[in-house]
Amino acid sequence: MIRSFLHKRIRRLEYGFGYDATYLHEVLDTSVTAFLKFGLFQVMASHREGVPRDAAFAARIAATLSEDCGPCTQLVVDMAIKAGMDTDNITALLRGDIEQAGAEAELGFRFGIAVANNTADALALADEVERRFGKRALVSMSYAVACSRVYPALKRGLGHAAACTKIQVHEHSIIVRKAA
Repeated sequence: MIRSFLHKRIRRLEYGFGYDATYLHEVLDTSVTAFLKFGLFQVMASHREGVPRDAAFAARIAATLSEDCGPCTQLVVDMAIKAGMDTDNITALLRGDIEQAGAEAELGFRFGIAVANNTADALALADEVERRFGKRALVSMSYAVACSRVYPALKRGLGHAAACTKIQVHEHSIIVRKAA
């Protein structure tokens, strides 16, 4: 009974975002306990306190791009659009024109890249996030980066990795300039 309920929730995600969550169905079919533990992770992954929407989603997009340029990135982009992030700003991030995405998105994206790739400017960007938005925002942005990398890694580990694809932002198909 619980399995059936949880499969319905996964299907709601799939239909709502046009996302293939076969890997989540597989986890659930393999172990309800493993799936429920992953559900607890979802609480952490959705935490956003004190950070502006565009900064948080830009960090998630950058972190996801560091791991994947396919369905997981598309899902984060679709979630950002649903949350109200301007599609022109998202397009600018994906094209690598991050200065055109607005100050909050630019900082979030730079932070996401730096933390995901452990670059030399990660500490300075963390200081900038904390200075501009506060310590709670820094925690939220750090969660956003760390958690966004889990999904593509889990998919790869379960043998469901996908090749890089063009990302759709409404009517625009964007060939992603990898965050590096």
